[in-house]
Order: sequence, then structure tokens, then C-alpha cells
Amino acid sequence: MRYMLLIHQDENIYKSSSQANVTAMSSDYAAFNEAMRKAGVLLSGERLQFTDTAASVRVADGRTEVLDGPYADTKEQFGGFYMIEAPDLDQAVAWAARCPAAQNGTVEVRPIWELTGN
Repeated sequence: MRYMLLIHQDENIYKSSSQANVTAMSSDYAAFNEAMRKAGVLLSGERLQFTDTAASVRVADGRTEVLDGPYADTKEQFGGFYMIEAPDLDQAVAWAARCPAAQNGTVEVRPIWELTGN
């Protein structure tokens, strides 16, 4: 079954980190990515740019509204994702626990709603 690991972190941690800390975080993610590749569970994943580059879109009464930045003002922001293949939720949770983001943020694990037919 496919699962999304949705990474939620305070992006200010990255904005205010020293280059040494950023390098350490990058190597932690590189090791995590390699472990998932070797285990054959990684399907895809991407890091997102900071929320100050985002736009939120909503359609109300036929009018499109575009807001700068994220829609919700939250302590943690959606910063990236992994899509993995795991036999069950327990295994997906185990991978989420290994994600470096779990150390200072939240990794939400969500099963993919598999569409059938056309």
C-alpha cells in the first residue's frame, strides 16, 4: 500500500540555522533517503520552498481568490513529503519515525486513497 509522509516543521528553524546546522540536517536527510532507496520503499519525495513563496487559492461564488502565503497561520508549516510503499500502517509509521523531521516537527502518515477504474 502507498503512504504519504507529510512533513510539518517550523520553517524558521531552517531560516535561522547556521550553515553547519543546515549541512548536518542535509546529511541526515541524505542518509534517510538512501535507507529508503535501499529498502525499496521510496516512490518519490520533494522538499517545498518556504511559505512566503506560496499562494492559497479559493473559489467562492464563482470568484477566484488568491492569498499570499499559506491559508492557515500555524506553528508548523507543510515543508515536504515522501511517498512510500509499505505493507501496512505500522511499517509506514516506522519509516516516519526515522525521518529527521520527526526530531523537531511532525511527520503525518496518510494512506493513499487508491482510485480504481477510469
